[in-house]
Amino acid sequence: MTTFDDREKAYEKKFALDQDLKFKAESRRNKMLAEWAAARLGITGTALEDYIKAVRKADLAEKGDDDVVRKVLKDFADGGIAVEEAEVRKVMGEFLATAVREVEASKA
Repeated sequence: MTTFDDREKAYEKKFALDQDLKFKAESRRNKMLAEWAAARLGITGTALEDYIKAVRKADLAEKGDDDVVRKVLKDFADGGIAVEEAEVRKVMGEFLATAVREVEASKA
């Protein structure tokens, strides 16, 4: 095996680890976002767990964050709560930063 092959395998392994970190962080972020939205919507108990699952599932609809933003904004609108898209995106960014720190800390 050559040095090039070793380097290629190392890059492949790093890519896989980065993708795993991204998935875990986004999943954790979506949970935090769902809990934040649920608190504002008055969702508690078992309905909260169902709501967290629904937000996480919404993230699988398409690539990127737009599917999650649309779901949360629709839920706020259906609940009669005025929330701007910019606020949801800001909160998502803050939660993603927190989630990345938590995931990285858990693998150390």
